[in-house]
Amino acid sequence: MAKVGKKYAEAVKLYDRQKAYDPTEAVDILKKMDTAKFDETVELSVNLNVDPKYADQQVRGALVLPHGIGKSKTVLVFAQGEKEKEAQDAGADYVGSDDLIEKIKGGWTDFDVAIATPNMMGKVGRLGKILGPKGLMPNPKIGTVTMDVTKAVSESKAGKVEYRTDKAGNIHSPIGKKSFDADKLIENLTVLVDTLIKVKPSGAKGQYIKSITISSTMGPGIRINQYAVKGAVKAEEK
Repeated sequence: MAKVGKKYAEAVKLYDRQKAYDPTEAVDILKKMDTAKFDETVELSVNLNVDPKYADQQVRGALVLPHGIGKSKTVLVFAQGEKEKEAQDAGADYVGSDDLIEKIKGGWTDFDVAIATPNMMGKVGRLGKILGPKGLMPNPKIGTVTMDVTKAVSESKAGKVEYRTDKAGNIHSPIGKKSFDADKLIENLTVLVDTLIKVKPSGAKGQYIKSITISSTMGPGIRINQYAVKGAVKAEEK
């Protein structure tokens, strides 16, 4: 069995690992854990009853959480002409076209989000081998290939998060910082779960949400009773 630190071991004593708590109880326990000296990110992990290898069971998208995630993202925009100025006015950190493409080809990827206008994708697509593995490739499904540059930049700066099932059907997403008020974490949690329910793929059969777990960067996972999250019961009834 792997050794754990003293703070982690003390945190585990604060709850029953076999129990599934309602969101309010889970967040309260998490906030009592003294697991790090920095303001930890709070992450939600949702295990869905889907097999992503099938097209009709893939779950992917993005949303802006009501209270953000407590982090300002560095945004890059591939654009030209008027859209280049629009991106700059919207607050993008880096804006350009061929110059940025060449810089990225050289190995530079010091940004969190990449947005592109549709007419730029012919060139940006060549960066797939660099941006793809890092999750930075612009994609129309998550709103990062668009002519509405202002909206895309604003949402990214406001804490837009992307979600996508891994091979095991898990979604991992930040929902804020440990310093957030409990109510804000709970609202962000609820909005994320409700969003996953709304995008339930047609190929998903049976119990859609198998489990929900909340954790902080350095802390243990706390199971959440999915039926205590607004909207989850209705999802299972469909």
